[in-house]
Amino acid sequence: MRALVDIPSHQIKELEIIGAAKHVSRAELIRRAISAYIEHNREPTGEAFGMWEHLSVDGLAYQEKIRSEW
Repeated sequence: MRALVDIPSHQIKELEIIGAAKHVSRAELIRRAISAYIEHNREPTGEAFGMWEHLSVDGLAYQEKIRSEW
C-alpha cells in the first residue's frame, strides 16, 4: 500500500542520515518504524487465555508444587 504522509523536513534529514549510515532506504526506515510502533502498541489478543483448558490439572495444586521446588 502506498500512503501520502507529511513529514517535517528536519525528520526527513534525520532519516537520510540514518539511512546512509545503515545503508537502508528512507522507505525501509519508515516501514521499520511503523512495525516497531505496531509491536509496541499492540493490544493483547488473549492468545494465552485458556491454554490449559484441555488439561486436568488443578491450578492451585500445580502452583504449590512449583513453589515447593524453591
